[in-house]
Amino acid sequence: MPYVLIIHEVADYPAWKRVFDDAAGIRKEAGERSYQVLKYQEDPNKIVHFSAWTSIADAKRFFESPKLVQIRAEAGVKSPEFIYLEQLEAGTL
Repeated sequence: MPYVLIIHEVADYPAWKRVFDDAAGIRKEAGERSYQVLKYQEDPNKIVHFSAWTSIADAKRFFESPKLVQIRAEAGVKSPEFIYLEQLEAGTL
């Protein structure tokens, strides 16, 4: 399964979270299948968004779209780093 790891700082987490939640429908339509939102322990505005996608191509198309660039700006996202990943192995211990 393909995954995307996004690391970014936000100006204000509650404001970012509202925009993130409002975009759930377009994320699902674009191919996002599941997600986790995590924060850095020492910095509540440093966010990690880890998500599973239908394909890397779908994820890139979505995250690189002009619409998403605008949404990120409105949400106060600073310097996002996108890491596209393919699963090699998974397990539970």
